[in-house]
Amino acid sequence: MASREAPSPRKGDLIQSLARGLAIIRAFGDADRDLTVTDVARITGITRAAARRFLLTLTELGYVRTDGRTFALRPTVLELGNSYLASMGLAEVARPHMENLVADVGDSSALCVLEGDDVYYVVLLRVPSRQVMAINVSVGTRLPAYPTSMGRVLLAGQSDAWLVRYLDRAVVRPVTSYTVESSAELKVILDQVRQDDYAIVDQELDIGLRSIAVPIRAANGTVFASVNVSMHTSRRTVEQMREELLGPLRRTARMIEQDLTAISRRRDRSLGR
Repeated sequence: MASREAPSPRKGDLIQSLARGLAIIRAFGDADRDLTVTDVARITGITRAAARRFLLTLTELGYVRTDGRTFALRPTVLELGNSYLASMGLAEVARPHMENLVADVGDSSALCVLEGDDVYYVVLLRVPSRQVMAINVSVGTRLPAYPTSMGRVLLAGQSDAWLVRYLDRAVVRPVTSYTVESSAELKVILDQVRQDDYAIVDQELDIGLRSIAVPIRAANGTVFASVNVSMHTSRRTVEQMREELLGPLRRTARMIEQDLTAISRRRDRSLGR
């Protein structure tokens, strides 16, 4: 039987409006600031009137916000990226490496991506005899990013402009008696996370729970996911977490990155890119 290939699209089949809308979204990826209509028109090469219509449409759909003069992407646009990550098989790629990590360190591990201002659990591997969280967490669970180790890694990995907007809108309130209490305090912590390239949270999400997380990066250096190890406070001190877990966590993240890069390259070759 002859193989059936997808027909090449005819010019009339291409939806120019969709292409332009995506071009406008991509325009913000090249700018570490809010953009005016004129900025967007210049970057994308479309008319100012068309740029304005597309921006207002994206604003209505919830992907863009505006103060009346400038425009910026809203966190909702990250959902588009999360769909792409799911199509890449992120969970399938990460799971065997995380299973090895859990077997090595004897504690639970999770992988999250940022969805809006929350972390979204993509993979969760528990050690059954060491269930320590009172919060019911499973794959698909969303939690506020700011009191979690993975969330802080993901927040610290965003652009300066995005982080300023996040800190301006975020409602930072104590979850436990240990939780950070203000956006100003959180900014100091995130600055340190950027410098250290990891985050430790000690009982800020749940009493008795400690966790340590590191970033997972795309080939261009963008932080798009985070992997952690979590445990009861009786298992390790904060210093022991650094000494015993940071190395294995970083190796796990590198292996996940390498596998995803290899998959991406194979897909590009198959598409003739």
